[in-house]
Order: sequence, then C-alpha cells, then structure tokens
Amino acid sequence: MLAALLALAFPALALDKVRSGVTLSSSDLPLFLAQDKGYFKAENLAVEFIPFDTAQRMLPSLGKGELDVGSGTASASLYNAAARDLGMKIVADRSRTEPGNFFQTLMIRKALVDSGRYKSYADLKGLKFALLGQGGSPSSTLNEALKRGGLGWDDVEKVYIGFPQQIAAFRNAAIDGSIMIEPFATAIVASGDAVRFVSTEDFFPHNQIGMVFFSEKFIKERRGVGLRFLKAYVRALRDYNDALKDGKYASGPKGDAIVEIMAKGLGAPAAQIRAAYVQAINPDGIPAIESLRKDLVFFK
Repeated sequence: MLAALLALAFPALALDKVRSGVTLSSSDLPLFLAQDKGYFKAENLAVEFIPFDTAQRMLPSLGKGELDVGSGTASASLYNAAARDLGMKIVADRSRTEPGNFFQTLMIRKALVDSGRYKSYADLKGLKFALLGQGGSPSSTLNEALKRGGLGWDDVEKVYIGFPQQIAAFRNAAIDGSIMIEPFATAIVASGDAVRFVSTEDFFPHNQIGMVFFSEKFIKERRGVGLRFLKAYVRALRDYNDALKDGKYASGPKGDAIVEIMAKGLGAPAAQIRAAYVQAINPDGIPAIESLRKDLVFFK
C-alpha cells in the first residue's frame, strides 16, 4: 500500500529523449538490441531512430546538434570534418575485423583465380578494383593489401561503385576485385562469380570499419544522458558477442534471439542473416585507435 501511495505521489520521471541516426544495416544491431531488450528504457532513455541512406549524410546533422548519436566510417570526410571542428566525437566501436572474422573480405573474380592469373597480393597489379567512393574507408584497406604485395596505390585501376552494383560488375567481368563486406560477399560467393581470397584481417589487423559518434552539443549539454546511452549500448554489445560462434550467429537460444531482432530491424529473412558472417565489435565498445591512425596517415 505504501509503495502504491508513493507511486501516486511521485509520478515516473519523463524519459530523456535521444535522437540516433541509423542506416538500417547490420552494424545497427546493437542499437536494435538495446531498444528491444529494454536497456535504453532501463537507463530512463527514449531513443528515436532516424534513418539515413548513408552514414556520411549524418555528419552535417551531428555537427549542427540536430542528431545526438550517429555513425560513420574512417573516411576522408570524417577527418576533414574533424579538422574543421564540425562538432562530433568518436565514442565507441560499431564494427571492425578480428582474427577468424570474415565480415570484410578481399574478393577476387573467380575466373582469375581458376586461370592462375591471380595467386598472391603481387597479382593485384593491373587489376580493375571496385571501391565505394573516393576517400572511403575501403581505400585505406586496399592500400594495405597493395603494400603486402610490394605495390603502390597507382598499380591498380579504381572503379567507384556501390556494393550491389559490384555484384553485377563481377558477374559481367567489369571488375576484378573488391574490398567487400557482408552480406554482399556471401551473395557473390554463392553466385560463383568471385571468391574470398582472404579476410582483410590478414593484411590489416583489427581494421576499424564503423564507429559511434556523439555530437559535441550532446556531450557538453547532456553528458549524463550520453553516459547512460553508452551503458545500455555496451550491455547490448555483451549480448551480441555472447551470441556469436566462428564469426556467425550461434545456433541455440542466444543466436536465435539475436537473429529474430536483426530480421525485424532490417526487414530481412532470418535465413539470409544466418548465412552471412558478422562484424566483430569490442564488447567494451573501445575503438581500435591504431587502425584509425593508419587511415589518417593514408588519407593525408
């Protein structure tokens, strides 16, 4: 009776609202997890997901403080934004590679491998290589592969097209190689048009792919809210890591629960999600700083 009277006398505090950008990709899973499992609500947060077609388009909204939380990759545009002090900070890991992880792969057209034209990193010379765009994170990753083969940046011909278009380009022999992420890599292997040569972990260990950003306005004006957001996010990261085995979602209750949340969040078939390799994420949310420094040197 006393508890009921106190509840009437002291109504529940209003939830703190947080606006988080999402790209509706596999890297958004920890956010979906934290929402679905009530971790944000447990921290007295009401998190609204704002969809963007690319992470890069979030940067202006983060800089203006229109978004509290966003994401992105270690691209030239990120470092340019930092140099101009456009008002955002990296606060957590979102996706990376780790040993035994095939989320990001050096893909080679199967006909080149079958014919013996491609056998080693040195054979990248003269190939037509697909990248998402100039100054994108895969550019720095490709540079590390070229260095492994004793080659330079100008030793391959670059073509700038998106991942879905790269699948068709492999099929039509319009490209010879790519730094490709899941689920696109699994799809192109299944088609028989390209093969996984190696995980990028082989030549770029602990490659930081995606990060979580906070706007500086969010940090300065609502630091406590930001810390509670990260607490919920890390709880979701622990669940995520507990549900993995051999770079994929494990069979059993933990893996099944994650796949169900992922399928609901992305609107994708559960079988497709299970077939693909998944990104590694540090269970403490700590970004791979050395990887970011290597990218910065390359872009400069």
